[in-house]
Amino acid sequence: ALLEGVLMRTAGEPNASDVVNYAPFTLLPSAVPRALFQQAYAVQQDFNLLVDAISQNKEFLEHTLASTIKVDDFTARLFRIHTQVLEEGLAQSVFLGINRSDYMFDRGPDGAAALRQIEINTIAASFAGLTSHTLPVHQRVLKVLGKSKEASHLLPNNPAKGLALGIAKAWELYGSPSAVVMFLVEEVQRNIFDQRCVENELWNRNIRVIRRRFRDVFARGSLGEDRRLYMDGQEVAVVYYREGYVPKNYDQQNWEARLLLERSRAVKCPDIATQLAGTKKVQQELSRPGTLESLLPGRAEAVARIRATFAGLYSLDMGTEGDKIAAMAIADPDRFVLKPQREGGGNNLYGEELRQVLEKIRGSPERTSYILMDKIKPQPAPNYLLRAHSPLQLSECISELGIFGVYVRQGKEMVMNTAPGHLLRTKAVEHADGGVAAGVAVLDTPYLV
Repeated sequence: ALLEGVLMRTAGEPNASDVVNYAPFTLLPSAVPRALFQQAYAVQQDFNLLVDAISQNKEFLEHTLASTIKVDDFTARLFRIHTQVLEEGLAQSVFLGINRSDYMFDRGPDGAAALRQIEINTIAASFAGLTSHTLPVHQRVLKVLGKSKEASHLLPNNPAKGLALGIAKAWELYGSPSAVVMFLVEEVQRNIFDQRCVENELWNRNIRVIRRRFRDVFARGSLGEDRRLYMDGQEVAVVYYREGYVPKNYDQQNWEARLLLERSRAVKCPDIATQLAGTKKVQQELSRPGTLESLLPGRAEAVARIRATFAGLYSLDMGTEGDKIAAMAIADPDRFVLKPQREGGGNNLYGEELRQVLEKIRGSPERTSYILMDKIKPQPAPNYLLRAHSPLQLSECISELGIFGVYVRQGKEMVMNTAPGHLLRTKAVEHADGGVAAGVAVLDTPYLV
């Protein structure tokens, strides 16, 4: 893994590249049903179109998030910037979406597995870089085990290149050859190598990349004529967010920096409307009858493909319907997951904790900041999880498949719409929630069966 560059900085020295370790990964690739894997790829371009349609539909976002922004300050502040930018008039004409739609394989009562969407990440969707490097690790392991034929069955996978192609296309359409791409990065940058994979692909195309934080934008960012964005005197064509998806990423200065970026002509990935399109409340609203049809008119086949991936999603809005749903979840908490409007893993509530939280907020508008979803019950399989400084033991594991989506729109015309790769993450069954960055899941490679 070290040889292949499957690297993360350490928790002890999260901003130092002279102390690194391998990112956690499975010893063996995990079995994934071929039909469900193909289904997940087949629907990704539909999801790209859907996210893009939602981002352009102010009325839909306003109506859907109305109850949430009353009780969730973070979503409310994002929405206020969205409104302000629209009132001023968008300076941005090229739009770039990089998302990742995540699924699990739900085992039905008859034992058959079905693809069920967990969520779609529309901001800072990570691990396109490291997953590209995990594949050769698993090929090597299989060869060492005398399984060369099986090793040759592992599918090629390089989503980092696909993400870079999207960024490069947006940079090209922006139309200023001397402008740079700015990666907006967090204060703590343990997962820097994942980002560097995408960055290297851009340098290989002679596109200059700079890395800056919100505080740098606040201190040294400015808007010039036509609301062009300048950072340290350099024009910025594309802002690629690897930051800004949770409340702790913001203080007052950072909110002001975000507004400056949003008002600019630069291509934001994502723009704030696309970030709002990825909220859990929007996900729940999409499952209502007729919603997909209204967002994707005349695309009945796309609507059917999307709907086939939905798990049961329920609204906790105030009123009799929400009261019923809350009571149902309190009575049988193990059937459900309670999700707040947050990205980044490790936020969901299960079982007894779900019941306690719902009982506390069941009569208050605070419950509308959550959605309720059916709990997915995948078939566990044994594997070894390799983590630095952890004992190696056989664990019962479950996996989550992510498909990356990249699209570029100029004005009303969709210029690029692709599904450039996948990410498989695996965790031990005793962990209910959390991704790789959260320290729970590990990188994996699908072995199609």
